[in-house]
Amino acid sequence: MNAPVDPSVLERADRQRQVVAALAPLLPEGGLLWTPEDTTPYECDGLTAYRQRPLAVALPETEDQVRAVLRVCHALAVPVVARGAGTGLSGGAMPHALGVTLSLARFNRILAIDPVSRTARVQCGVRNLAISEAAAPYGLYYAPDPSSQIACTIGGNVAENSGGVHCLKYGLTLHNVLQVRGYTVEGEPVTLGSRALDTPGYDLMAVVVGSEGMLAVTLEVTVKLVPKPQLARCIMASFDDVRKAGDAVAAVIAAGIIPAGLEMMDKPMTVAVEDFVHAGYDLSAEAILLCESDGTPEEVEEEIGRMSEVLRAAGATAIAVSRDEAERLRFWSGRKNAFSATGRISPDYMCMDSTIPRKRLADILQAIQAMEKKYNLRCANVFHAGDGNLHPLILFDANDPDQLHRCELFGADILETSVAMGGTVTGEHGVGVEKLNSMCVQFAPEEREQMFGIKRAFDAQGLLNPGKVIPTLNRCAEYGKMLVRGGQIKHPDLPRF
Repeated sequence: MNAPVDPSVLERADRQRQVVAALAPLLPEGGLLWTPEDTTPYECDGLTAYRQRPLAVALPETEDQVRAVLRVCHALAVPVVARGAGTGLSGGAMPHALGVTLSLARFNRILAIDPVSRTARVQCGVRNLAISEAAAPYGLYYAPDPSSQIACTIGGNVAENSGGVHCLKYGLTLHNVLQVRGYTVEGEPVTLGSRALDTPGYDLMAVVVGSEGMLAVTLEVTVKLVPKPQLARCIMASFDDVRKAGDAVAAVIAAGIIPAGLEMMDKPMTVAVEDFVHAGYDLSAEAILLCESDGTPEEVEEEIGRMSEVLRAAGATAIAVSRDEAERLRFWSGRKNAFSATGRISPDYMCMDSTIPRKRLADILQAIQAMEKKYNLRCANVFHAGDGNLHPLILFDANDPDQLHRCELFGADILETSVAMGGTVTGEHGVGVEKLNSMCVQFAPEEREQMFGIKRAFDAQGLLNPGKVIPTLNRCAEYGKMLVRGGQIKHPDLPRF
Protein backbone atom coordinates (compact mmCIF):
# COMPACT_ATOMS: atom_id res chain seq x y z
CA MET A 1 0.00 0.00 0.00
CA ASN A 2 1.29 3.45 -0.90
CA ALA A 3 2.00 5.80 2.00
CA PRO A 4 -0.36 8.80 2.26
CA VAL A 5 0.96 12.06 0.79
CA ASP A 6 1.21 15.07 3.08
CA PRO A 7 -1.48 17.57 1.99
CA SER A 8 1.04 20.39 2.30
CA VAL A 9 3.23 18.64 -0.27
CA LEU A 10 0.27 18.41 -2.63
CA GLU A 11 -0.60 22.06 -2.00
CA ARG A 12 2.96 23.11 -2.81
CA ALA A 13 3.05 21.01 -6.00
CA ASP A 14 -0.29 22.39 -7.22
CA ARG A 15 0.73 25.93 -6.40
CA GLN A 16 4.05 25.49 -8.18
CA ARG A 17 2.38 24.25 -11.37
CA GLN A 18 0.03 27.23 -11.30
CA VAL A 19 2.85 29.74 -10.77
CA VAL A 20 5.14 28.23 -13.39
CA ALA A 21 2.36 28.14 -15.97
CA ALA A 22 1.56 31.82 -15.32
CA LEU A 23 5.14 33.13 -15.28
CA ALA A 24 6.86 31.08 -17.97
CA PRO A 25 5.34 33.03 -20.91
CA LEU A 26 6.49 36.34 -19.37
CA LEU A 27 10.21 35.55 -19.08
CA PRO A 28 13.01 34.77 -21.55
CA GLU A 29 14.37 31.28 -22.05
CA GLY A 30 16.16 30.22 -18.88
CA GLY A 31 14.51 33.04 -16.97
CA LEU A 32 12.36 30.81 -14.75
CA LEU A 33 13.74 28.09 -12.46
CA TRP A 34 11.61 25.65 -10.49
CA THR A 35 13.34 22.25 -10.20
CA PRO A 36 15.01 21.46 -6.85
CA GLU A 37 18.50 21.40 -8.36
CA ASP A 38 17.96 24.85 -9.89
CA THR A 39 16.32 26.53 -6.87
CA THR A 40 18.60 25.11 -4.16
CA PRO A 41 21.31 27.77 -4.74
CA TYR A 42 18.70 30.38 -3.79
CA GLU A 43 17.55 28.73 -0.56
CA CYS A 44 19.42 31.15 1.73
CA ASP A 45 21.50 34.30 1.78
CA GLY A 46 24.64 34.88 3.86
CA LEU A 47 22.77 33.55 6.91
CA THR A 48 23.17 29.87 6.05
CA ALA A 49 21.68 28.49 9.27
CA TYR A 50 18.15 28.83 7.84
CA ARG A 51 17.17 27.52 4.41
CA GLN A 52 14.03 27.24 2.30
CA ARG A 53 13.55 26.54 -1.41
CA PRO A 54 11.04 28.79 -3.21
CA LEU A 55 8.35 27.59 -5.60
CA ALA A 56 10.25 29.26 -8.42
CA VAL A 57 12.98 31.76 -9.16
CA ALA A 58 12.27 34.48 -11.73
CA LEU A 59 15.24 36.10 -13.49
CA PRO A 60 13.80 39.01 -15.49
CA GLU A 61 15.97 41.06 -17.83
CA THR A 62 13.74 44.11 -18.38
CA GLU A 63 11.53 46.36 -16.29
CA ASP A 64 8.50 45.22 -18.26
CA GLN A 65 9.23 41.66 -17.20
CA VAL A 66 9.58 42.70 -13.55
CA ARG A 67 6.28 44.53 -13.72
CA ALA A 68 4.58 41.55 -15.34
CA VAL A 69 5.91 39.12 -12.73
CA LEU A 70 4.73 41.35 -9.88
CA ARG A 71 1.26 41.76 -11.40
CA VAL A 72 0.81 38.01 -11.88
CA CYS A 73 2.02 37.21 -8.37
CA HIS A 74 -0.26 39.89 -6.93
CA ALA A 75 -3.25 38.52 -8.83
CA LEU A 76 -2.50 34.98 -7.61
CA ALA A 77 -1.70 36.17 -4.04
CA VAL A 78 1.77 34.64 -4.33
CA PRO A 79 4.50 36.03 -2.02
CA VAL A 80 7.53 37.66 -3.69
CA VAL A 81 11.02 37.91 -2.21
CA ALA A 82 13.40 40.20 -4.10
CA ARG A 83 17.04 39.08 -4.15
CA GLY A 84 20.28 40.73 -5.23
CA ALA A 85 23.65 39.07 -4.65
CA GLY A 86 22.48 37.14 -1.58
CA THR A 87 25.25 38.52 0.67
CA GLY A 88 22.86 39.66 3.44
CA LEU A 89 23.51 38.28 6.91
CA SER A 90 20.06 38.30 8.53
CA GLY A 91 18.04 36.01 6.25
CA GLY A 92 16.29 38.91 4.54
CA ALA A 93 16.46 37.16 1.16
CA MET A 94 15.47 33.72 2.42
CA PRO A 95 12.68 32.46 0.13
CA HIS A 96 9.06 31.86 1.04
CA ALA A 97 8.01 28.20 0.76
CA LEU A 98 4.96 29.12 -1.32
CA GLY A 99 6.46 32.14 -3.02
CA VAL A 100 8.60 33.37 -5.89
CA THR A 101 12.16 34.62 -5.51
CA LEU A 102 12.62 37.61 -7.81
CA SER A 103 16.32 37.65 -8.72
CA LEU A 104 17.48 41.06 -9.92
CA ALA A 105 21.06 40.00 -10.67
CA ARG A 106 20.68 40.81 -14.38
CA PHE A 107 20.00 44.49 -13.66
CA ASN A 108 23.72 45.22 -13.46
CA ARG A 109 24.34 48.26 -15.67
CA ILE A 110 25.77 51.63 -14.65
CA LEU A 111 23.44 53.95 -16.52
CA ALA A 112 25.21 57.30 -16.07
CA ILE A 113 28.08 58.96 -14.24
CA ASP A 114 27.69 62.72 -13.90
CA PRO A 115 30.95 64.22 -12.59
CA VAL A 116 29.50 67.74 -12.57
CA SER A 117 26.61 66.94 -10.24
CA ARG A 118 28.68 64.19 -8.60
CA THR A 119 26.05 61.51 -9.03
CA ALA A 120 25.76 58.05 -10.52
CA ARG A 121 22.57 56.43 -11.78
CA VAL A 122 22.79 52.66 -11.57
CA GLN A 123 20.61 49.58 -11.77
CA CYS A 124 19.93 47.70 -8.56
CA GLY A 125 22.21 44.75 -9.40
CA VAL A 126 25.37 46.86 -9.75
CA ARG A 127 28.04 45.89 -7.22
CA ASN A 128 28.87 48.48 -4.59
CA LEU A 129 32.57 48.56 -5.51
CA ALA A 130 31.79 48.82 -9.25
CA ILE A 131 30.34 52.30 -8.69
CA SER A 132 33.61 53.58 -7.27
CA GLU A 133 35.57 51.87 -10.04
CA ALA A 134 33.43 53.61 -12.68
CA ALA A 135 33.73 56.98 -10.94
CA ALA A 136 37.49 56.75 -10.34
CA PRO A 137 38.51 58.40 -13.67
CA TYR A 138 36.68 61.54 -12.49
CA GLY A 139 38.42 61.57 -9.09
CA LEU A 140 35.19 60.48 -7.38
CA TYR A 141 33.94 57.46 -5.44
CA TYR A 142 30.89 56.08 -3.60
CA ALA A 143 31.51 56.36 0.15
CA PRO A 144 29.50 53.54 1.83
CA ASP A 145 31.81 50.52 1.80
CA PRO A 146 30.44 47.38 3.46
CA SER A 147 32.99 44.60 3.87
CA SER A 148 31.14 42.66 1.16
CA GLN A 149 31.42 45.57 -1.29
CA ILE A 150 33.23 43.46 -3.87
CA ALA A 151 30.04 41.37 -4.21
CA CYS A 152 27.03 43.09 -2.60
CA THR A 153 24.67 45.09 -4.81
CA ILE A 154 23.39 48.63 -4.45
CA GLY A 155 19.79 47.35 -4.36
CA GLY A 156 20.66 45.20 -1.37
CA ASN A 157 22.45 48.15 0.23
CA VAL A 158 19.24 50.16 -0.12
CA ALA A 159 17.20 47.34 1.40
CA GLU A 160 19.47 47.06 4.44
CA ASN A 161 20.69 50.68 4.71
CA SER A 162 24.26 49.36 4.64
CA GLY A 163 27.24 51.24 6.03
CA GLY A 164 30.86 50.16 6.19
CA VAL A 165 34.11 51.18 7.83
CA HIS A 166 33.83 54.78 6.61
CA CYS A 167 30.20 55.34 7.63
CA LEU A 168 31.20 57.37 10.71
CA LYS A 169 32.30 60.33 8.58
CA TYR A 170 30.39 59.76 5.34
CA GLY A 171 27.15 58.18 6.53
CA LEU A 172 25.08 55.13 5.67
CA THR A 173 23.34 54.30 2.39
CA LEU A 174 20.43 56.63 3.28
CA HIS A 175 22.79 59.61 3.50
CA ASN A 176 24.35 58.84 0.11
CA VAL A 177 21.26 58.10 -2.01
CA LEU A 178 19.25 60.80 -3.78
CA GLN A 179 16.58 58.81 -5.58
CA VAL A 180 15.16 55.29 -5.68
CA ARG A 181 12.95 54.07 -8.50
CA GLY A 182 11.09 50.78 -8.64
CA TYR A 183 7.70 49.07 -8.45
CA THR A 184 5.07 48.36 -5.85
CA VAL A 185 3.82 44.83 -5.28
CA GLU A 186 0.95 45.58 -7.71
CA GLY A 187 3.49 46.35 -10.45
CA GLU A 188 2.91 50.11 -10.31
CA PRO A 189 5.96 52.37 -10.86
CA VAL A 190 7.14 54.45 -7.92
CA THR A 191 9.88 57.10 -7.63
CA LEU A 192 11.06 58.18 -4.20
CA GLY A 193 13.40 61.06 -3.45
CA SER A 194 14.79 63.46 -6.02
CA ARG A 195 18.03 64.37 -7.73
CA ALA A 196 17.61 67.74 -6.06
CA LEU A 197 18.64 68.23 -2.45
CA ASP A 198 15.05 68.05 -1.27
CA THR A 199 11.73 66.72 -2.51
CA PRO A 200 8.17 67.87 -1.76
CA GLY A 201 5.88 65.83 0.45
CA TYR A 202 6.67 63.10 2.93
CA ASP A 203 10.21 61.72 3.01
CA LEU A 204 9.19 58.26 1.85
CA MET A 205 12.65 57.40 0.64
CA ALA A 206 13.80 57.36 4.25
CA VAL A 207 11.04 54.81 4.87
CA VAL A 208 12.00 52.57 1.96
CA VAL A 209 15.77 52.65 2.53
CA GLY A 210 16.29 50.00 5.19
CA SER A 211 12.84 48.43 4.74
CA GLU A 212 14.37 45.07 3.71
CA GLY A 213 12.32 44.58 0.56
CA MET A 214 8.99 44.75 2.37
CA LEU A 215 7.58 47.91 0.76
CA ALA A 216 8.71 48.04 -2.88
CA VAL A 217 11.08 46.44 -5.39
CA THR A 218 14.04 48.70 -6.16
CA LEU A 219 15.30 48.69 -9.76
CA GLU A 220 17.29 51.92 -10.11
CA VAL A 221 19.21 54.09 -7.66
CA THR A 222 20.80 57.54 -7.99
CA VAL A 223 23.70 57.89 -5.55
CA LYS A 224 25.95 60.72 -4.46
CA LEU A 225 29.63 60.61 -5.32
CA VAL A 226 32.32 62.33 -3.27
CA PRO A 227 35.81 63.49 -4.26
CA LYS A 228 38.64 61.13 -3.49
CA PRO A 229 40.71 62.66 -0.68
CA GLN A 230 44.20 63.85 -1.54
CA LEU A 231 45.62 61.72 1.25
CA ALA A 232 44.49 59.10 3.74
CA ARG A 233 46.52 57.65 6.62
CA CYS A 234 45.57 55.07 9.22
CA ILE A 235 46.62 54.65 12.85
CA MET A 236 46.83 51.16 14.34
CA ALA A 237 46.66 51.48 18.13
CA SER A 238 47.19 48.54 20.49
CA PHE A 239 45.64 48.18 23.95
CA ASP A 240 46.32 45.68 26.71
CA ASP A 241 42.74 45.90 27.97
CA VAL A 242 39.42 46.01 26.09
CA ARG A 243 38.03 48.62 28.45
CA LYS A 244 40.88 50.99 27.64
CA ALA A 245 40.23 50.47 23.92
CA GLY A 246 36.50 51.13 24.35
CA ASP A 247 37.14 54.23 26.41
CA ALA A 248 39.63 55.44 23.77
CA VAL A 249 36.87 55.38 21.13
CA ALA A 250 34.69 57.63 23.28
CA ALA A 251 37.68 59.89 23.98
CA VAL A 252 38.41 60.42 20.28
CA ILE A 253 34.83 61.49 19.58
CA ALA A 254 34.71 63.60 22.76
CA ALA A 255 37.79 65.46 21.51
CA GLY A 256 35.73 66.71 18.58
CA ILE A 257 37.44 64.44 16.04
CA ILE A 258 35.37 62.60 13.42
CA PRO A 259 37.74 60.08 11.82
CA ALA A 260 37.10 58.75 8.34
CA GLY A 261 37.01 55.33 9.97
CA LEU A 262 37.21 54.09 13.56
CA GLU A 263 37.16 50.32 13.96
CA MET A 264 37.86 47.96 16.84
CA MET A 265 38.86 44.28 16.89
CA ASP A 266 39.45 42.05 19.88
CA LYS A 267 42.30 39.57 20.23
CA PRO A 268 40.51 36.46 18.86
CA MET A 269 39.63 38.41 15.73
CA THR A 270 43.07 39.91 15.19
CA VAL A 271 44.65 36.48 15.54
CA ALA A 272 42.25 35.04 12.95
CA VAL A 273 42.75 37.80 10.38
CA GLU A 274 46.51 38.08 10.85
CA ASP A 275 46.92 34.41 10.00
CA PHE A 276 44.78 35.01 6.89
CA VAL A 277 46.05 38.30 5.39
CA HIS A 278 49.24 39.14 7.34
CA ALA A 279 48.20 42.74 7.94
CA GLY A 280 50.88 43.36 10.57
CA TYR A 281 48.54 43.38 13.58
CA ASP A 282 49.87 43.33 17.14
CA LEU A 283 48.97 39.82 18.34
CA SER A 284 49.89 40.62 21.93
CA ALA A 285 47.15 43.27 22.18
CA GLU A 286 43.81 42.48 23.79
CA ALA A 287 42.22 44.89 21.30
CA ILE A 288 43.33 47.16 18.48
CA LEU A 289 41.80 50.29 17.01
CA LEU A 290 42.09 51.39 13.39
CA CYS A 291 41.64 55.17 13.13
CA GLU A 292 41.78 56.78 9.70
CA SER A 293 42.11 60.42 8.70
CA ASP A 294 41.57 61.71 5.16
CA GLY A 295 41.62 65.09 3.43
CA THR A 296 44.42 67.44 2.41
CA PRO A 297 47.95 66.56 3.58
CA GLU A 298 47.81 69.40 6.09
CA GLU A 299 44.45 68.29 7.49
CA VAL A 300 45.59 64.67 7.76
CA GLU A 301 48.84 65.54 9.52
CA GLU A 302 47.04 67.68 12.09
CA GLU A 303 44.29 65.12 12.73
CA ILE A 304 46.67 62.16 12.97
CA GLY A 305 48.66 64.09 15.58
CA ARG A 306 45.57 64.90 17.63
CA MET A 307 44.25 61.34 17.48
CA SER A 308 47.62 59.91 18.47
CA GLU A 309 47.70 62.16 21.53
CA VAL A 310 44.19 61.09 22.57
CA LEU A 311 44.99 57.40 22.07
CA ARG A 312 48.20 57.59 24.11
CA ALA A 313 46.36 59.39 26.92
CA ALA A 314 43.72 56.64 26.83
CA GLY A 315 46.36 53.97 27.43
CA ALA A 316 47.51 52.77 24.02
CA THR A 317 50.54 50.49 24.44
CA ALA A 318 51.70 50.94 20.83
CA ILE A 319 50.81 53.22 17.92
CA ALA A 320 51.73 52.67 14.28
CA VAL A 321 50.85 55.14 11.53
CA SER A 322 50.70 54.01 7.89
CA ARG A 323 53.68 55.37 5.98
CA ASP A 324 52.22 55.00 2.50
CA GLU A 325 49.07 53.90 0.69
CA ALA A 326 50.18 50.26 0.51
CA GLU A 327 50.57 50.07 4.29
CA ARG A 328 47.24 51.83 4.86
CA LEU A 329 45.48 49.27 2.69
CA ARG A 330 47.30 46.47 4.51
CA PHE A 331 46.04 47.77 7.86
CA TRP A 332 42.49 47.75 6.50
CA SER A 333 42.83 44.39 4.74
CA GLY A 334 42.42 42.55 8.02
CA ARG A 335 39.25 44.42 8.94
CA LYS A 336 37.81 43.99 5.45
CA ASN A 337 38.51 40.25 5.56
CA ALA A 338 37.31 39.62 9.10
CA PHE A 339 34.35 37.50 8.02
CA SER A 340 36.40 35.50 5.52
CA ALA A 341 39.09 34.86 8.12
CA THR A 342 36.50 33.66 10.61
CA GLY A 343 35.27 31.13 8.06
CA ARG A 344 38.72 29.51 8.20
CA ILE A 345 38.58 28.82 11.94
CA SER A 346 34.99 27.61 12.35
CA PRO A 347 32.58 25.45 10.31
CA ASP A 348 29.90 28.13 10.73
CA TYR A 349 29.42 31.49 12.36
CA MET A 350 26.49 33.77 13.10
CA CYS A 351 27.28 37.46 12.76
CA MET A 352 25.23 39.65 15.06
CA ASP A 353 24.62 43.34 14.39
CA SER A 354 23.48 45.40 17.35
CA THR A 355 24.31 48.98 18.29
CA ILE A 356 25.09 50.53 21.66
CA PRO A 357 26.19 53.94 22.97
CA ARG A 358 29.94 54.31 22.37
CA LYS A 359 30.65 54.64 26.08
CA ARG A 360 29.34 51.08 26.63
CA LEU A 361 31.75 49.35 24.21
CA ALA A 362 33.86 47.85 26.97
CA ASP A 363 30.76 46.81 28.94
CA ILE A 364 29.31 44.85 26.04
CA LEU A 365 32.65 43.18 25.28
CA GLN A 366 32.96 42.01 28.86
CA ALA A 367 29.35 40.83 28.80
CA ILE A 368 30.04 38.84 25.62
CA GLN A 369 33.09 37.24 27.26
CA ALA A 370 30.84 36.04 30.09
CA MET A 371 28.33 34.72 27.53
CA GLU A 372 31.05 32.65 25.87
CA LYS A 373 31.35 30.67 29.11
CA LYS A 374 27.58 30.54 29.63
CA TYR A 375 26.85 29.07 26.19
CA ASN A 376 30.18 27.25 25.77
CA LEU A 377 30.84 28.84 22.37
CA ARG A 378 33.62 31.10 21.11
CA CYS A 379 33.00 34.61 19.83
CA ALA A 380 35.30 36.92 17.82
CA ASN A 381 34.43 40.61 17.80
CA VAL A 382 34.80 43.38 15.27
CA PHE A 383 33.05 46.73 15.75
CA HIS A 384 32.27 49.84 13.78
CA ALA A 385 33.40 51.40 17.03
CA GLY A 386 32.92 55.01 16.00
CA ASP A 387 29.15 54.66 15.78
CA GLY A 388 28.71 51.80 18.27
CA ASN A 389 27.78 49.16 15.69
CA LEU A 390 28.79 45.70 16.93
CA HIS A 391 29.57 42.64 14.82
CA PRO A 392 30.18 39.75 17.23
CA LEU A 393 30.78 36.52 15.27
CA ILE A 394 29.56 33.50 17.24
CA LEU A 395 31.42 30.35 16.16
CA PHE A 396 29.52 27.06 15.96
CA ASP A 397 28.88 23.92 13.91
CA ALA A 398 25.48 23.93 12.21
CA ASN A 399 25.63 20.13 11.90
CA ASP A 400 25.18 19.95 15.68
CA PRO A 401 21.58 20.95 16.55
CA ASP A 402 22.57 21.70 20.15
CA GLN A 403 25.32 24.09 19.04
CA LEU A 404 22.88 25.87 16.72
CA HIS A 405 20.40 26.22 19.58
CA ARG A 406 23.06 27.59 21.93
CA CYS A 407 24.22 29.95 19.20
CA GLU A 408 20.69 31.31 18.79
CA LEU A 409 20.41 31.87 22.56
CA PHE A 410 23.85 33.51 22.60
CA GLY A 411 22.86 35.89 19.80
CA ALA A 412 19.55 36.77 21.45
CA ASP A 413 21.40 37.46 24.69
CA ILE A 414 23.79 39.88 22.93
CA LEU A 415 20.88 41.72 21.33
CA GLU A 416 18.84 41.98 24.53
CA THR A 417 21.89 43.17 26.47
CA SER A 418 22.53 45.79 23.78
CA VAL A 419 18.98 47.10 24.12
CA ALA A 420 19.31 47.17 27.90
CA MET A 421 22.46 49.29 27.49
CA GLY A 422 20.51 51.86 25.47
CA GLY A 423 21.11 50.42 22.00
CA THR A 424 19.11 48.62 19.35
CA VAL A 425 18.96 45.14 17.83
CA THR A 426 20.35 46.06 14.43
CA GLY A 427 22.68 48.59 12.87
CA GLU A 428 23.14 47.74 9.20
CA HIS A 429 22.50 44.02 8.58
CA GLY A 430 18.74 44.19 9.02
CA VAL A 431 16.27 42.13 11.01
CA GLY A 432 15.30 39.55 8.37
CA VAL A 433 14.38 36.30 10.11
CA GLU A 434 17.40 36.28 12.40
CA LYS A 435 16.28 39.05 14.78
CA LEU A 436 12.50 38.63 14.66
CA ASN A 437 12.32 37.44 18.27
CA SER A 438 14.56 40.26 19.45
CA MET A 439 12.15 42.78 17.94
CA CYS A 440 9.67 41.48 20.53
CA VAL A 441 12.11 42.56 23.22
CA GLN A 442 12.83 46.05 21.93
CA PHE A 443 9.42 47.18 20.68
CA ALA A 444 6.09 47.13 22.47
CA PRO A 445 2.99 45.71 20.71
CA GLU A 446 1.71 49.21 19.92
CA GLU A 447 4.99 50.13 18.24
CA ARG A 448 5.03 46.96 16.16
CA GLU A 449 1.45 47.65 15.06
CA GLN A 450 2.56 51.05 13.74
CA MET A 451 5.22 49.26 11.69
CA PHE A 452 2.57 46.94 10.29
CA GLY A 453 0.53 50.02 9.42
CA ILE A 454 3.31 51.29 7.17
CA LYS A 455 3.64 47.84 5.64
CA ARG A 456 -0.10 47.71 4.85
CA ALA A 457 0.00 51.18 3.27
CA PHE A 458 2.48 49.89 0.67
CA ASP A 459 1.44 46.23 0.52
CA ALA A 460 -2.08 45.59 1.80
CA GLN A 461 -1.96 41.82 1.19
CA GLY A 462 1.45 41.41 2.78
CA LEU A 463 3.00 39.70 -0.25
CA LEU A 464 6.43 41.39 -0.38
CA ASN A 465 8.95 39.50 1.75
CA PRO A 466 6.32 38.30 4.24
CA GLY A 467 7.22 36.88 7.64
CA LYS A 468 10.29 39.07 8.00
CA VAL A 469 11.33 42.07 10.15
CA ILE A 470 8.09 42.68 12.11
CA PRO A 471 7.03 39.86 14.48
CA THR A 472 3.34 39.11 14.99
CA LEU A 473 1.66 39.24 18.39
CA ASN A 474 1.40 35.44 18.40
CA ARG A 475 5.07 35.01 17.65
CA CYS A 476 6.06 37.38 20.44
CA ALA A 477 3.73 35.64 22.88
CA GLU A 478 5.25 32.24 22.07
CA TYR A 479 8.76 33.65 22.35
CA GLY A 480 7.89 35.12 25.75
CA LYS A 481 6.61 31.75 26.98
CA MET A 482 9.80 30.06 25.79
CA LEU A 483 11.98 32.56 27.66
CA VAL A 484 9.95 32.13 30.84
CA ARG A 485 10.20 28.32 30.62
CA GLY A 486 13.95 28.52 30.05
CA GLY A 487 14.58 31.16 32.68
CA GLN A 488 16.08 33.42 30.00
CA ILE A 489 14.45 36.73 30.92
CA LYS A 490 17.29 39.03 32.03
CA HIS A 491 15.86 42.53 31.64
CA PRO A 492 12.14 42.45 32.58
CA ASP A 493 11.88 46.24 32.29
CA LEU A 494 12.25 46.14 28.48
CA PRO A 495 9.18 46.30 26.19
CA ARG A 496 8.23 42.81 25.13
CA PHE A 497 5.56 40.29 24.12
